[in-house]
Amino acid sequence: MPKEGSNPARMAGIRSVSRIFFWRYGFLLVGLGQFDAVVGDLAGNAARMRKTYEVALDSDADIVVFPELAVCGYPPEDLLHKGNFTQDNRLTVEKLAADCPEKTLIVGFAESYRGRTYNSAAVLEGGRISKVYRKNLLPNYGVFDERRYFAPGSEPVLVEVKGMRIALTICFDIWDTEWLGAFLKDAGEIGMILNISASPFYVGKIAKREEIIGRAARRLNCVVGYCNLVGGQDELVFDGRSMFADSSGRIVVKARAFDEDLLVADVAAGAGGRVRVRPVQPAAEQPADSLDEIYRALVLGTRDYARKNGFGRVLLGLSGGIDSSVTAAIAAAALGAENVVGVTMPSRFNSMETVGDSERLAKNLGVEFHTIPIEPMLKSFDRALSAVAGWDSGGIAYENLQARIRGCILMSLSNQSGALVLTTGNKSETAVGYSTLYGDTAGGFAVIKDVPKTVVYELAEYINRISGRAVIPPAVISRPPSAELRPGQKDSDSLPDYDLLDRILRGYVEEDSSADALIESGLPKDVVQRVIGMVDRNEYKRRLCPPGIKITPKAFGKDRRLPITNRYDGGSDTA
Repeated sequence: MPKEGSNPARMAGIRSVSRIFFWRYGFLLVGLGQFDAVVGDLAGNAARMRKTYEVALDSDADIVVFPELAVCGYPPEDLLHKGNFTQDNRLTVEKLAADCPEKTLIVGFAESYRGRTYNSAAVLEGGRISKVYRKNLLPNYGVFDERRYFAPGSEPVLVEVKGMRIALTICFDIWDTEWLGAFLKDAGEIGMILNISASPFYVGKIAKREEIIGRAARRLNCVVGYCNLVGGQDELVFDGRSMFADSSGRIVVKARAFDEDLLVADVAAGAGGRVRVRPVQPAAEQPADSLDEIYRALVLGTRDYARKNGFGRVLLGLSGGIDSSVTAAIAAAALGAENVVGVTMPSRFNSMETVGDSERLAKNLGVEFHTIPIEPMLKSFDRALSAVAGWDSGGIAYENLQARIRGCILMSLSNQSGALVLTTGNKSETAVGYSTLYGDTAGGFAVIKDVPKTVVYELAEYINRISGRAVIPPAVISRPPSAELRPGQKDSDSLPDYDLLDRILRGYVEEDSSADALIESGLPKDVVQRVIGMVDRNEYKRRLCPPGIKITPKAFGKDRRLPITNRYDGGSDTA
């Protein structure tokens, strides 16, 4: 596992790529330049592409490819409705063309053409825009809203470089290979398809991409060069992993995961009409497994959300529990321990063990640590609220008052210092509303919002493993989870066992299974019905929570959009 933080091979200083000759004829050197675009930073994104272009020149690349909407970042959303946005995109592309005249570039940008807006790819040759391809297939599901913004293109665009005919596509265009074959059937012989993409990460997505890319290569009997975006954008993380497939559909080489990279390969005609591809640099190290993927996504998403939005430091409450411990470890990896502040805020219900584990975690991570007891404030609030008839000093409102006091402390420290507050709720708790509005949900960014509780435990073990020591104290991992808002409280008092809860949530939330289907699969009827009721009732609460990093196929937020006011009983397959 590489060290997190700055990478010596990031775009400001990517290593040169040595050219290697493999064939006597027909070779074409192609560079895929995945980089971390910032939405709306047209000049900054263009500057990063120029730096990549300079490195590609050193490697003598013939064509340099950048991701989907590389000029403006993805997704630009309603920036596309601003009057000058697409015009500024065009001007930026024209200047990039003038600055990079020696080679052919493929650059994604937002385009206005004949009164309509397109998701387009510009071909830059000889210092000007020579051709423009407009995306045909516009995804409109999950996190994608492309039909809200873009019109579909209608015509193929081919580019010829050093005798090789190259078809341009954008992201979703290659996901329907039968459509793609029909679309390009009159295009003649094609040696390579270039696909520029902004494909967000979730666990298991890379296997799906490889399948699609390989299938397109086999269907068209050509090389596919796939250039993907990298970086965090609000709730989305783009993992890069640009790649080449040869005409047999075999994935030959992939770029770095969750990091900027320039992937260069020689493409050449081979025997029997096949088109071959050979990398000219060592293979990039790839994530070892899904936990490695999730960890890298969370680190990148946290780093980019903070830095791209102007936050140099973050702070969070440290409870001595598993969620805050994992969140703190991710924050330290993302931004450096010196930029993380942990605050423990004990009441009389917090055990000495959890308070001690909070401090141990902070010392292990090397983060700034403060203790602010809330008992005096809790008593003061309780006295004031007791003047209202019906106030219960032993009820759930009193429990949640503790969380709200802690939220107020964190937000006050944030207001004073300018640090971003990270919330620590996981997907399991978020799903069923096991949280306090304006309490533990108070903050600016929810790092593990889309991470099920069972996976949080796996991440804790993973973090200790890659650290080579128990950064997260073992007692934090082994102790039964508790909000510690009343004597002897455990999560299991209010929720099913997390293994069972996460199975139900995966089916109901991520797979859209009905209650009947979940029960028929062997899950207990009473628990299924109870959990589904909790999920549905707490839609309003989730709307008031901060954004967080998507790591599953369906996250709360852009992925799953249900009305707050809703009486549909979707738990049964029958009306």
